[in-house]
Amino acid sequence: MFKAVLFDLDGVITDTAEYHYLAWKALTEELGIQGLDRAFNEQLKGVSRDDSLRKILALGNVVVSDEEFARLANRKNDNYVDMIQKVTPADVYPGILPLLGDLKAAGIKIALASASKNGSFLLQQMGLTEYFDAIADPAKVAASKPAPDIFLVAAEQVGVPITEAIGIEDAFAGITAIKAAGALPIGVGRAEDLGEDIALVPDTSQLSLAYLKEVWSSK
Repeated sequence: MFKAVLFDLDGVITDTAEYHYLAWKALTEELGIQGLDRAFNEQLKGVSRDDSLRKILALGNVVVSDEEFARLANRKNDNYVDMIQKVTPADVYPGILPLLGDLKAAGIKIALASASKNGSFLLQQMGLTEYFDAIADPAKVAASKPAPDIFLVAAEQVGVPITEAIGIEDAFAGITAIKAAGALPIGVGRAEDLGEDIALVPDTSQLSLAYLKEVWSSK
């Protein structure tokens, strides 16, 4: 039986992806960079802020100093933080609250393994903080997804071997990170986006403790 579930945030617990997109879009318009459409934005899902900015600057062939890079990253985050002030418990995805409650009741550890540096704030906004035993800090890991670091840290913080954990993700970079870490991945989305070799649900309303147990027992 698995002993921990490691959750991504954006696209799994709630949808803040639109706010990320709009915040990046505002920055690219300021910089005069063309091409940040929704298709390109798919490459940024599950990726850290700094790595996302590197992809965007490369898109526009823009080179900046380290100081300017930091300023741009902070400016994007300021835009994003302004937008997410409006997030409420009503924004929690279907099925997530019952799943968290059932995991808690079963004594299964719950951790956040998100690239978002605003994870703690968002959980608080949605009234979910009490369910989480740990929130891995993406600022303290050596490499962001698709590297396994954030999932390894999350499992360590709840005192569970990574091989006894399930990771839930909606982005290919995240699924790759879960596999590399050694946890069991469950994807939210389509096989063509996340892979044919993992358990998948079309949306979070299909996630339940019973489903997680079924996937674990058949691995």
